[in-house]
Amino acid sequence: MVPLTKSLLSLTGRSIRQIVARQVHHKTGPDFHDKYGNAILLGGLVFCVTVWGYVSTQTGLTWNLSPIGKITPQKWRED
Repeated sequence: MVPLTKSLLSLTGRSIRQIVARQVHHKTGPDFHDKYGNAILLGGLVFCVTVWGYVSTQTGLTWNLSPIGKITPQKWRED
């Protein structure tokens, strides 16, 4: 703890100004998410809608609809 405190206290006005000057000259352009985030989100949405559209219309899956009124019970047979 003492070395950290000593180094923090040894910062002079000049060294603080140098640190600030370095940070000011750093170019802060748009990062990956700023540039491509919305496009990737939209592409994922289109992909999911396309795949689910295909699955729901072309694969012939039965979607477990209610059997009420469609199934009539058969008579019991005794052998």
